[in-house]
Amino acid sequence: MADLEIVRIPVLADNYIWLVHDAGSGETMVVDPALADPVLAEADGRGWKIGAVWNTHWHPDHTGGNAGIVAATGATVIGPAAEADRIPTLDVLLREGDVVHLGRHSAAVLETPAHTSGHISFHFAQAGALFCGDTLFAMGCGRLFEGTAEQMFANMQRFAALPDDTLVYCTHEYTASNGRYALVAEPDNGAIIDRMAAVTRARAAGEATVPTTIGLERATNPFLRASSAEVLRARRTAKDGFTG
Repeated sequence: MADLEIVRIPVLADNYIWLVHDAGSGETMVVDPALADPVLAEADGRGWKIGAVWNTHWHPDHTGGNAGIVAATGATVIGPAAEADRIPTLDVLLREGDVVHLGRHSAAVLETPAHTSGHISFHFAQAGALFCGDTLFAMGCGRLFEGTAEQMFANMQRFAALPDDTLVYCTHEYTASNGRYALVAEPDNGAIIDRMAAVTRARAAGEATVPTTIGLERATNPFLRASSAEVLRARRTAKDGFTG
């Protein structure tokens, strides 16, 4: 990914915070910090100064570290305009079509509501990276807390149109549980069977399973593969009650 460095910081039970650094300019930002201290420690250890916080949505496990990072670094906080009333630390309000920058790298702001009403994602087209918060997961999608299946289906269609090698930086380690449901949703999908074997080995070794790629999700994600909003709704409802 050229000179864009992306560091995964695991926190809480299953959250991932993404620390992103542009080596050319020396600029650093953080995506969805649940906590401040682990992020500040990681950045300090690498000699990076955080200049911005990028939020995808308002949930506390994505914004809880905002204030602490701002206090320590003076960072600017950017995030969804539609959720400004629920992210009090926001400085810059973002909408569909806006473009944000980290050094020489540019990311398009995509409105991807459904998990929350104002959820956004960040797509670095040239770098081939997607920061999608809780919209798309490895073999899964976010719960429909504040939106509809129609919205989530539109998000999935939009993501599915991205290049196969696009790296997907979601914010939770849900792959094993998502995969167990995927095996039920598409029991004859050999790609899911093979992927779950790899996921099981990785998790047993304590390894992360994200980032993933759009190509891998297109082959194995029952939500990205849903043929309609109705199918996605049925799968999301089934997954919400799934205990396998």
